[in-house]
Amino acid sequence: MRVTITDLDHDSYAIEQAAADAEGVELLFINGDADSATDPRVKGTDGLVVQYAKVDAAAMDYLLPELKVIGRYGVGVDTIDLDAARERGIAVVNVPDYGTQSVADHAITLALGVIRNIKELDTLARKSTMDLAPAAPIHQFVDLTFGVVGFGAIGRACAEKARGLGFTTVVTDPLIPEGTTEVDGFTVASFDEVLATSDVVSVHIPLLDSTKHLFSDETFAKMKDGAIIVNTARGGVIDTEALVRAVESGKLLGAGIDVLEVEPVPADAPITKLDRVLLSPHAAYYSEESYVLLKQRVIRNTVDVLKGRECRFTVVPPKK
Repeated sequence: MRVTITDLDHDSYAIEQAAADAEGVELLFINGDADSATDPRVKGTDGLVVQYAKVDAAAMDYLLPELKVIGRYGVGVDTIDLDAARERGIAVVNVPDYGTQSVADHAITLALGVIRNIKELDTLARKSTMDLAPAAPIHQFVDLTFGVVGFGAIGRACAEKARGLGFTTVVTDPLIPEGTTEVDGFTVASFDEVLATSDVVSVHIPLLDSTKHLFSDETFAKMKDGAIIVNTARGGVIDTEALVRAVESGKLLGAGIDVLEVEPVPADAPITKLDRVLLSPHAAYYSEESYVLLKQRVIRNTVDVLKGRECRFTVVPPKK
């Protein structure tokens, strides 16, 4: 039984190797590119593990009849043709839970950094000045409302952390049944109500056709004056140019942004020039702990399917 990792931008695959060894499974790493699913070295593999490699119908046909499962590092499976996999009885698994706490931690960190204006305070301290005027306004959490858009695992974790810090916390999610006013002690509101009442809006929704540029000029206009937006979800959910306009105009106080429409962000992009915007390079998922979990679980989930065990995170179930 063989599992092949097509591509990986990590420094090592030793963790994956250990996970495969523990299962008695052969592991092959080919260090390929986006088209490596059809590399001749992959032929004959039972399980395919990909990071960025594209796996379309043609690649699946090339790897059949041996291929039984495709594992994807992380949450997104947009590089895999799910319909083609379903038609061919090929299972698809992912690892959506490895970074839940790390992403929630990062969202909170960005929010707090902007609220307390840590970026400007650091600059002032390095200039040997104790004049706080350039850093104003600075707020305390207990007087603010923290709105969570998207109440999945990460959104829930973020809401719990925000509540623990003293924020009044409100959540919204189209999957929460209409008419629900409270979930696990959190106030549930409509999307527009969250925009209008929240001092911080933290985004935790997937990028779909329906959510692309959900945050636009029109959306920002509905937000509370002087609010902050935080995005650790997907860059395309926010219209970056509209965000720049909202901050430059003073409609928004600032933003904490981990994901952008163009990555890496160009050094001369307008958003990099905004003082009260904290940027990070798509790093919310990362912690020492989540890194290990991701690498272990992508192998284990793939092997679970190959060995006929139940796999908790199955995007396309195995053929019965």
